[in-house]
Amino acid sequence: MAEFPAPEATRVSVSANVPVTATLLVYALFGLVAVTGALTAHLVVVLNGVTVADTTRAYRVLETSHPPNYYIPPDDVAPDVLTPSAGGSFCEWKGRAHYFTVRAGERTEADAAWAYATPSPAFAPLRDHVAFYAHRMDACYVDDELVVPQPGGFYGGWITSQVVGPFKGGPGSRGW
Repeated sequence: MAEFPAPEATRVSVSANVPVTATLLVYALFGLVAVTGALTAHLVVVLNGVTVADTTRAYRVLETSHPPNYYIPPDDVAPDVLTPSAGGSFCEWKGRAHYFTVRAGERTEADAAWAYATPSPAFAPLRDHVAFYAHRMDACYVDDELVVPQPGGFYGGWITSQVVGPFKGGPGSRGW
């Protein structure tokens, strides 16, 4: 597994009851904390009854007031379900994201997945890994547990019984 570099002053080993194959690193950057780690959890993404992604090799990214986003290796995404779209956004921590339209059978979801072709150095292992908006899919699973999408339309976090809110994205959380 790839290592997430961080200056020694911000590197902290975390012990947690989570299925990871690498030590989690905590980045304290201007008050924002992002925790990243490689998982062995089984993730499945379903659209229109078709499994569009299936992996045990994803990266999990946590940010303050957010449930995790999961980044799936491109080899674990079904062939021909992703088409690059014009959409994009910028994260001050990870860099510029580009979006994908996700297609399964006759169903199309525009800008329903994203990736970082050139992430910031601290998030280099996420290069080309694909994250899916749970609310745009029929179902997303973490170890057979159905995910609840993060509130709001912009954020892509996956809520399971293993994480506790409150989470940014719901009513009244805009200024968090």
